[in-house]
Amino acid sequence: MVFLILLVGAAIIALVLWMAMTGGEQGRRGPARGIERPRQPRPRVSGPDDDPEFLRQLDEKVRKRDDPPAA
Repeated sequence: MVFLILLVGAAIIALVLWMAMTGGEQGRRGPARGIERPRQPRPRVSGPDDDPEFLRQLDEKVRKRDDPPAA
């Protein structure tokens, strides 16, 4: 019987510590009133080969070089 009480007590202490560490926000979706905030769209990440300005500068560098790159 004592073992069962200790087990339940340990589970309650673990739950309280877990809630304190996570802030108790794990299950919530939005503010307390149930209103969800609109999501901000993520900025699109593109590589340098998608940037027209980068490609223009690269083309100018290749044209200015005396020795063209070997194909």
